[in-house]
Amino acid sequence: MTSFKPCLLRHFYPAVVFIVSILAVQPVLAQTSKLKPGFDKAEYQELVYMHALLYDTAMTNRQKFKIPRPTKFDSVYTSPVMGLDNRWGLWKNKASVGVINLRGTTMNAVGWLENFYAAMVPAHGELQIAKDYTFKYHLADNPKAAVHIGWLVGTAYLARDIVPKIDSLYKTGVRDFLIMGHSQGGALSYLITAHLCSLQKQGTLPKDIRFKTYASAAPKVGNTYFAYEYEHLVDGGWGYNVINSADWVPEVPFSAQTLSDFNNTNPFKNIDGIIKKQKLIARIGMRHAYKRLKKPSEKAQRNYEKYLGRYAGKIVSKNLPEYQSPAFYKSSNYVRTGPTIVLLATDEYYSLFKDSGQNVFIHHGLHPYLHLIEQYKY
Repeated sequence: MTSFKPCLLRHFYPAVVFIVSILAVQPVLAQTSKLKPGFDKAEYQELVYMHALLYDTAMTNRQKFKIPRPTKFDSVYTSPVMGLDNRWGLWKNKASVGVINLRGTTMNAVGWLENFYAAMVPAHGELQIAKDYTFKYHLADNPKAAVHIGWLVGTAYLARDIVPKIDSLYKTGVRDFLIMGHSQGGALSYLITAHLCSLQKQGTLPKDIRFKTYASAAPKVGNTYFAYEYEHLVDGGWGYNVINSADWVPEVPFSAQTLSDFNNTNPFKNIDGIIKKQKLIARIGMRHAYKRLKKPSEKAQRNYEKYLGRYAGKIVSKNLPEYQSPAFYKSSNYVRTGPTIVLLATDEYYSLFKDSGQNVFIHHGLHPYLHLIEQYKY
């Protein structure tokens, strides 16, 4: 056996030093990542504590249970009210993680108008918000992807204020941002997340910024094709949809699925040809049944666009005089979006938060969500 000669070490020394230095640096690099993928119960709770401070103190003081104040983050900025009663807050902790927290609906009727302005528009296009502001957005690539117009208007106003604040914090070393909203704010958190990630792809925002999103008590914000792309965007633990199973808000807006909402390859596209091949009696029966199923959903979609699109849009224009309503996308197929954390309401929960015919928001507020998250095991 050939013995090892010490003199050979000097030939391998540079490579050894390089390998050792790489191994030594790896733990340090791992520690520089402030946000971690995956649902974090404590992270969500702290975001809810911050969120409560976005509302009028008179409203929060009337609530039965006091919500703790956040202890891990400091407030950096609270926006003025903008658009259709939208507002947001910016927070930061000592580890240089920023938080974009989006307010939900208040008692202001204008905020409810944003919810009821519920026709769909393509998830890629432009909105003329004011004479000096055209909001260009690209929330999904699929031409069949569509989103709620009212919350898109809210997103347009918020984005105009949020993006410069991200730039400012980025210059101070912040590379990680949590995005959170409850109720209407949850719907807005989907659209803001998709918009900010789109700006990264376009080079408007730095690509090394990491976003992690918690949509809490969020209603349905778009159709299947938007949901597919959003869920792909946050795949790997970078986005969650937190729902109280007793809460009705995640079940709205109403959905009306028509044949045009399916993928291009589907068995219904050539249904007339299939029916024609049947015997006379079967053909008559199938055609009758098909029309009875097809026409109501198409009528529902047209009514959606008429009342929650064109009619609601006229009221929006009275509040936002320079806003120009866009052409709507002919779909109302709203679906639940995002990897979902279900906070299951149990008998114990219902003993504290009883179903009510007077208070329809008994299961929707921050308190029932905080109660259920305490019980949540994962």
